Amino acid sequence: MSEFKFEITEHFAQLNVSPKGWSKELTRVSWNEREPKFDIREWSPDYTKMGKGITFSEEELRILRDALNQMDL
Repeated sequence: MSEFKFEITEHFAQLNVSPKGWSKELTRVSWNEREPKFDIREWSPDYTKMGKGITFSEEELRILRDALNQMDL
């Protein structure tokens, strides 16, 4: 397997913290030195390990925001 690089460039929100200390966060991450994307995933307390997540372009995140704003929660 090839190695990949990542850099969290911005932290926006911590959505949850598990009993083991992993936190689900909305961040902006640069993967393999590419343009940063918005990202939701779980991170270990020291940010050296990560869980599966989902990334969004700026336009995708706007669409998600608008959809969430229309929901009756």
